Amino acid sequence: MTPRERVLAVLRGKPVDQVPFTIYEGKIPQCAVERRLRNEGLCIVNRHVPAIIRDAPSCVMESHTSQEKGKQRIRMIIRTPIGELSSVSEPAGFTSWTVEKLFKRQEDYKLLRCWVQDWQYRPNYEEFAAAEKWMGEDVILRGGVGACPLHEIMIHWMGVEVFAVEWMENRDEILALEALMAAKLREVYPILANSPITHANFGGNEVPEVMGPARYRQYCLPLFNACAEAFHAKGKWLGSHMDGNNRAWAADVAASGLDYIEAFTPAPDTDLTFSEALKAWPNKVLWINFPSSVHLCSLEKIRQTTREIIQAAAGTNRLILGITEDIPPDRWQENLLAISEVIHAMRTG
Repeated sequence: MTPRERVLAVLRGKPVDQVPFTIYEGKIPQCAVERRLRNEGLCIVNRHVPAIIRDAPSCVMESHTSQEKGKQRIRMIIRTPIGELSSVSEPAGFTSWTVEKLFKRQEDYKLLRCWVQDWQYRPNYEEFAAAEKWMGEDVILRGGVGACPLHEIMIHWMGVEVFAVEWMENRDEILALEALMAAKLREVYPILANSPITHANFGGNEVPEVMGPARYRQYCLPLFNACAEAFHAKGKWLGSHMDGNNRAWAADVAASGLDYIEAFTPAPDTDLTFSEALKAWPNKVLWINFPSSVHLCSLEKIRQTTREIIQAAAGTNRLILGITEDIPPDRWQENLLAISEVIHAMRTG
């Protein structure tokens, strides 16, 4: 089987000759070890070729780059018909730090609503299909629905502290914005369902101590379920990026329409072991993130952890072993080779 075929087989509930091993495209440099790992079955997950594109034709978006005290700063400006929004970020390797959030004052609610109301979606099917064809069988392209609206408002636009104050003092404004964003997302579901994608992620990075189980049930899960219904009618799979603590809403996730739990990181990094997650989500594929803390341990501990995870999943056909976080630069080659070695040693075909 090819690396891509293994991933798709597990998503379909079909048997594989060895546990699929995947990594985000930005987490592995091109080099001899990367080539060896791909030859051994490593599948690269590409998330940067969109099957759908969002436009805001009545708004103008600008990006301005500058240097401040030796650090790069990027100011994004959104010019709406009724006013201007802006944010500032600072690139930091594979991620970026937000220096200035989009939401700053009460007047920004109407500007954000104006921008969101202008969102329009169009298919990008041909580019996606062409990329999937030329990238080949050791790459899998993933679609993306977007973030849950409340997460977008809380984390990206406001920040947790400002959101907490606004939630108590201006909840009606937040909920009006969230409802508008959710309505816009419903336009996305059929476009992606009819696209060439095989699967897509929806939302994620939720933290129960911040989002809270009650808000998660009310503002995230219904969106997942509606999207999953549209996807399933067209033979697509839906997952969510759930790399934090999940015990608080494990039962809710089990009852949801999600097909796979992506980036699930087992204990010791979170509050669920891999075995507990298998029991909690009996009808879900666990597309896990190999626990990041273990990358700092000995190679034998890495091999042992890999064996334990594969053994726990034996007979379930519900495991895809993934890498979704950075590995220390001086460890990634030997660590990934050790994981690949164990996967090969435990082949079933």
